[in-house]
Amino acid sequence: MGGKITYFFLATALVLVFGVVALEGVLLILTGEPAAMGMGAVAFLLPVVGAWFLWHNTSFARNAHRLARELEAEGGLPQESRHTPGGRIDRDAADEIFAKRRAETEDSPDDWRCWFRLAVAYHDARDTPRARKAMQRAITLRRTSPSGV
Repeated sequence: MGGKITYFFLATALVLVFGVVALEGVLLILTGEPAAMGMGAVAFLLPVVGAWFLWHNTSFARNAHRLARELEAEGGLPQESRHTPGGRIDRDAADEIFAKRRAETEDSPDDWRCWFRLAVAYHDARDTPRARKAMQRAITLRRTSPSGV
């Protein structure tokens, strides 16, 4: 829950910054001077790009959490212990689980559940780009198969 509160607080602060930057961009455009108008156009464009990025990441997180809740309700969340007693990732256990998840996904490439569990394995291996791609694949597959099968 603390992560959601932090995300909401930071997203709200970012939206406020977007508003201030957009307002400054409008004020620069209204000066009528060519250089200021150019800077104002760029300043007005930055919040648009930032808002798209914020929306994209928020949608990704919401969809991933929705899949996690659905998989948890089915009893399909990964239960293997990948952590040492100190809370760190046990590399040997994580590698073993990753190999298992990769093989599972190769056997069932159209199952969003396999892709979700593979994304968790990538995350545990600290391979964030591949974890995001695997989670995006899981989201896409779930969206295209509304029956969940």
